[in-house]
Amino acid sequence: MTTMTDTSNAARFREFKMPDVGEGLTEAEILKWYVQPGDTVTDGQVVCEVETAKAAVELPIPYDGVVHELRFPEGTTVDVGQVIIAVDVAPGTGDAAPAPEPAAQPEPEPEAPKGRQPVLVGYGVAETSTKRRARKGTAAPAPAAAAAIQGEMNGHGAATVRESRPLAKPPVRKLAKDLGIDLATVVPTGEGGIITRDDVHAAATPVPAQAQAPVAAEAATVPAPEAPAAAVAGARETRIPVKGVRKAIAQAMVDSAFTAPHVTEFVTVDVTRTMKLVAELKEDKDMAGVRVNPLLIIAKALLVAIRRNPEVNSAWDEANQEIVRKHYVNLGIAAATPRGLIVPNIKDAHDMTLPELAAALGELVSTAREGRTSPAAMAGGTVTITNVGVFGVDTGTPILNPGESSILAVGAIKLQPWVHKGKVKPRQVTTLALSFDHRLIDGELGSKFLADVAAILEQPKRLITWA
Repeated sequence: MTTMTDTSNAARFREFKMPDVGEGLTEAEILKWYVQPGDTVTDGQVVCEVETAKAAVELPIPYDGVVHELRFPEGTTVDVGQVIIAVDVAPGTGDAAPAPEPAAQPEPEPEAPKGRQPVLVGYGVAETSTKRRARKGTAAPAPAAAAAIQGEMNGHGAATVRESRPLAKPPVRKLAKDLGIDLATVVPTGEGGIITRDDVHAAATPVPAQAQAPVAAEAATVPAPEAPAAAVAGARETRIPVKGVRKAIAQAMVDSAFTAPHVTEFVTVDVTRTMKLVAELKEDKDMAGVRVNPLLIIAKALLVAIRRNPEVNSAWDEANQEIVRKHYVNLGIAAATPRGLIVPNIKDAHDMTLPELAAALGELVSTAREGRTSPAAMAGGTVTITNVGVFGVDTGTPILNPGESSILAVGAIKLQPWVHKGKVKPRQVTTLALSFDHRLIDGELGSKFLADVAAILEQPKRLITWA
């Protein structure tokens, strides 16, 4: 029966759910909490940072009040729609606790089976019945103990009864399973005897016998520098859970490779004049305050080549069996970040002047390196450039970004012997590789497109005559 107290508590404590911060994303990992229970928050204040399959995103809270409860610890992957934080929007009025837990004072339910226990999050209902064989070496938990575990797992309070089954949240149990760690052997350091991710990682790192100790306080005295060396010497394999950006990259590459028939063409080009232009633009007052590099000229060359060959800027609509011709260019730039490869894009790059394009490239790169790229910045790309030359690589066979028709790989620019005006001279040379979707781009069109990019880089004045 719903009471007035239940209703008032429901109105007082507002629950914030994990939102869909991208296009159809289903989960996100909580990277960092910026608040703790008892902290005052205001509408629009960032309370946590989460990592989706596309990027790291900061989440603002839509309420004013005091943080009552954090439902999940850092490092937990949470489904969209799950409550992650509860806020007391009317602090100081009445009882500070939310509505009473049904498990604490269960009402008689004739239809409920006798001996029913609270649900342990992620594991379902554990019924005490003679028909269910007990886990080997483990006694069935008493109702009081199960209630204590339930409260701790939901973050409502510390467990008061220590069971023989180790206390750990589902993501931590999965991590232990992936690393081959028996939770019964892990020393818990979390509040109330909860095993944390750090505890599991510590257990996965062998320590010298003389440094081992029976309690967590003594185990913490093991010298930190010895752990990595021991891990390298003792472990033959390391298992890393596939999630976040890496999971998204893997799925996207598989989808692209086995959906779009790829063709890759190569051309080696003398970019000596382009490098001279870059040096001159660095001294140009109109380019002051923006970064000028070869990638800027290559990006502009690609945009001019698309204008000359507009059919390449298309997409394949499988559902409607249509080719979608795009009259705009959202230029993607593949960026390597600590969290993995991402491809943010510059919206409407075709309409930008050279200084505007330079500023947009600089902002894109700095945002990606700081991990602040939003999912919206990575959506809607039409064509991509990947600069593998920064790693000293000559070229590659890039895989298309899903939904796009082509991707240009730029190799390292090196001083090489080259025939110039009938004589062998040292020239700045690079190799370009263009991968394209053969459903959309025939060999002739792809070859003309790549040849135009190369021709502009060989004679940058074509940026003017062809624009």
